[in-house]
Amino acid sequence: METRKIQRVSHGTYTVSLPREWATEQDLTAGDVVNIHPSLDGALVVQPAEDELARIEMRVSEETPRQLTRLLRAAYAVGVLEVDLRTEELATEQQAAIRSTVRTLSGVTIAEESPSHVTVRNVLDSEQISIRQSVRHLQSVALSQHREATATLCDPAVETRPAAGNGHRTHLSAMVERYFVRSLSRLDEVDRLGEARSDLFCFYRLADEFTRIESCADRIATVATADENGCLDGHDNETPAEIEAIAGDTRQAVETAADAVFDPDLTAIWSVFDVRESVDTELDELERRLFESPDVDYRAGRVIAALRGSADVATSIAELALRRGIRLGALDSGSVGDETSTNTDWSPAAPNTED
Repeated sequence: METRKIQRVSHGTYTVSLPREWATEQDLTAGDVVNIHPSLDGALVVQPAEDELARIEMRVSEETPRQLTRLLRAAYAVGVLEVDLRTEELATEQQAAIRSTVRTLSGVTIAEESPSHVTVRNVLDSEQISIRQSVRHLQSVALSQHREATATLCDPAVETRPAAGNGHRTHLSAMVERYFVRSLSRLDEVDRLGEARSDLFCFYRLADEFTRIESCADRIATVATADENGCLDGHDNETPAEIEAIAGDTRQAVETAADAVFDPDLTAIWSVFDVRESVDTELDELERRLFESPDVDYRAGRVIAALRGSADVATSIAELALRRGIRLGALDSGSVGDETSTNTDWSPAAPNTED
């Protein structure tokens, strides 16, 4: 780190010189434009106005359709605004892969196309995006998928349907990741999204947790639809109802924890941890009873593991809510710690200066 002296020029304007080495590395000279971002923590950040990820060019030769798909998805994930794919002549399979991939990416379209090149461009304005609403939508889809999978498992009469919104869910997950990654390198992107970078990271983590819930739901659905004889057949009539109740408690805990991420509530956060302990106890007893039965089906273990995984998600989200609440100073200090405590001010203890 080095220090610079602030100079005062006409009309009361203050200036400070930029380090020559930094300007050279950024290819900046006199007359170029830079972005200046005042931060909430008092820092002032100077950043080149040019976005290095605004446009990239890729040479295509013998890449397979699957490789082209991976390239485009990777470019989307890191925040590239425009990808220009160039080659001597695109094969029919390559063109089909490009079009198919573009349809899976939110806000992306094919701007130009010819036998020798394709320009893939992002046309979605960041200011039109609500990361919070996108994550909330992911929450709704994930919990609905979990609810339907459990219903099918516990009641064979329930008609199994394809998980609704899977395509849109994938779009949203990729979009949340894209704009979080862009916020790491472009502070103007943070301004357009209207969220602090710490919150964008929190919402990115939250979206990832909902992906875990979907994975648990998929595991339950796989067991439920494996064959006509479900893994719960032959057990007492209370077992399906018990599993459905546990799954319902877990989903409610996930929803409560997610609400606490957006609106920190310490009482709600603690309740999620309590539910987790209760669910663990119930699953332990259910697992013991099922595996002591002569009619045990190994697939029941997969269901129990999926329910434990769902409970893990609830506590992970609750931990996110707790951290965000502490960072924002939004938790009710009077309810932190032991219920019998008379402390009304929750703050780090002052260092002990006594010998």
